[in-house]
Amino acid sequence: MTSDPVDPYIFTSDSLPSDPRFMPPLTNGLLGWRVFDPIMHMGGVYNGEGGTCHRGNIPCPLAVQMKMAEDGRHTYKLDMHSGVFSHSVVTPGFEAAQVLYAHRQQTNLLVMEVLLKRSETSTEPITIQLESSFKPQSDDIVFQKAPDFEGGRYLHIFGQTISSEVPGGIRPFVHLIWTPITSTLTLPPDQSQSSWVFLVAVAGSDESVRLCYEAGLGLIDTGDLRPSHLRSWAELWKGSSIEVEGAESLNRALIGCMFYLLSSFSSLREGANAPLEFGGVSPGGLSNGNKEEDYHGHVFWDQDTWMYPSVALFCPRLARAVLEYRAGTMEGARANAQQMGYEGLKFAWESAVTGRDVCPEDIYAEQELHINGDVVLAFQQYFYLTQDLEMFREGRGSEVVWGVADYWVSRVTWDPTEQQYHIKGVIPPDEYHFTVDNSVFTNAVAQRSLQFAVELSGLLGHTPPPTWQDVADKIKIPFDPELKYHPEFDGYTQGETGVKQADVVLLGYPLDMSMTPEVRRNDLEAYEAVTDLLGPAMTWGMFALGWLELGDAERAQKLLQKCFKNIQKPFQVWSESADGSGCVNFLTGMGGFLQAVLFGYTGFRVQKEHLAFAPLLPQEVDALSVKGVSYLGNKMDWLIKSVEVSVSVRKPAEESGSQEPSALQVVLNTGTTIPLIPGQSVIFPRQPGQIRKVNSGSYCRPL
Repeated sequence: MTSDPVDPYIFTSDSLPSDPRFMPPLTNGLLGWRVFDPIMHMGGVYNGEGGTCHRGNIPCPLAVQMKMAEDGRHTYKLDMHSGVFSHSVVTPGFEAAQVLYAHRQQTNLLVMEVLLKRSETSTEPITIQLESSFKPQSDDIVFQKAPDFEGGRYLHIFGQTISSEVPGGIRPFVHLIWTPITSTLTLPPDQSQSSWVFLVAVAGSDESVRLCYEAGLGLIDTGDLRPSHLRSWAELWKGSSIEVEGAESLNRALIGCMFYLLSSFSSLREGANAPLEFGGVSPGGLSNGNKEEDYHGHVFWDQDTWMYPSVALFCPRLARAVLEYRAGTMEGARANAQQMGYEGLKFAWESAVTGRDVCPEDIYAEQELHINGDVVLAFQQYFYLTQDLEMFREGRGSEVVWGVADYWVSRVTWDPTEQQYHIKGVIPPDEYHFTVDNSVFTNAVAQRSLQFAVELSGLLGHTPPPTWQDVADKIKIPFDPELKYHPEFDGYTQGETGVKQADVVLLGYPLDMSMTPEVRRNDLEAYEAVTDLLGPAMTWGMFALGWLELGDAERAQKLLQKCFKNIQKPFQVWSESADGSGCVNFLTGMGGFLQAVLFGYTGFRVQKEHLAFAPLLPQEVDALSVKGVSYLGNKMDWLIKSVEVSVSVRKPAEESGSQEPSALQVVLNTGTTIPLIPGQSVIFPRQPGQIRKVNSGSYCRPL
């Protein structure tokens, strides 16, 4: 394996991974495909009822590899600047290149380009083979040939999934149109070079797939097929990037995490009346999720707790798709609650399209209740970053928040002895324990969601039931006053039982629970000692973040280093476990790792009335650059060094209809106030502080 010595966004190798699971995924928020694989997926397309529900396998016509008789030097390259994968072969007589990408702007398109270029000494015809593993069939979708498209120049099939997620539910259609791929390509003797373009369009209807394919043909005619894709990626990176100086492997890991997370969200189409379909983000992303693979492509708390926060900090409007996905599953969440005998909304532990729980094992669906609080926390973070009340008025956000509050009130029981509300019989984030009472994380996240429900009621002129505040005030938060730490649940004995993953340590972040540094330290030490070393990859990032809070950057860095065992070369694909097993491409682990740096090194905390910061870098990092932080309609660029911090607010983009961003200021903990003038940088000694509005102003629209 080799890497570009200059550009940290480019990953190259002279061979492919021996394990095909670690081939690079190419995704764009709607389509997902693992390079050269005969199977791809489309967001929201599942087959199977209930616990058998899984992503529907769609055959991919671009499952093609170049072969040639001549020996040559092979190079495989993933360019994360542009989301382009290429395979190039250089021989004495010619150079061949195969380029693959999931189009970032036209998200219904996958593209393959092939280029043949003759060397000066070659005068013979040059032929390469295109070896295909594509078969126009699927175990999940019954395909049939569709009427000819463009006089039969392009191939067209369509089909419907075999079974619906719920009895009598919708079985989605899938339509494919693609350019026929011949088994050979030849460069004639009289040409020095030539190129070929192959398109695949995937959509849910005949009309839509035809329009998408025609759009692709139009881009080919104008020479804008790849350039439009590159512009979309360039714009995305311009608005969201994180890099470090002085630690090359860390820098590459961060870039890889950002690339794969951003790939999981569809680009915004300005002026489009209807939002693009978004089926949520599963732990392994759109390229994975077959039957018995990578959690079937279901959506978990991973989306809301682990992947969402970093994307929201950069691109709230992009991340809003997560909130809209949850709002779209409310009817299923209501049915889940009613089935268990409770009020309000119970979001599915494993969700697909309807919101009904599709977890194969009932105990998780019934007991892993913290998902409800995780969903609301994402809504709360979005509001604090944007002050976008429209999402809660017209976007049904208030229904989500208030429905979850009603659920918590119906789910708690009153303990007359302790004079507290209890939540009994749950599974905490630490899934090594079942049917426990008063999981400290579950109760704490329930408390926070109830508090936000009351707060939101005040903003929208809604009178909340008094029980919301009463339960929030009196819910039990387990705490041991002698050992000064938080037991994971009632009856937990410190040090005696192993823990699967980050659980109690999440009280400090992301829940931001008030506690003394001593208690925070005790929680970190108690659970670090018993956490499974082969547990899910996101865990150590949360421990690292906790130690950064306490000012111990070097201990944090040692923990963060554990995550590197989950990064599989050469294309930065993450495995769920350090030994390479489990889910791939594990976006959950990437999200935890990214948050450890993005919220740990900076100290960013999204609060009700400000964005707090408390920068701290480990010795191996010379500087941290974070570009595109979004706050109250502004875009900020940060440069953090060991002794000083630079912050600049970008000049507002000239977009018709966009609302004026709020004027911002830096308020340091020493009392110094520095106005942030768009287009100008301010520099101050490294110390904690806040970004605040200069005045209350009006609510802003998200960037």
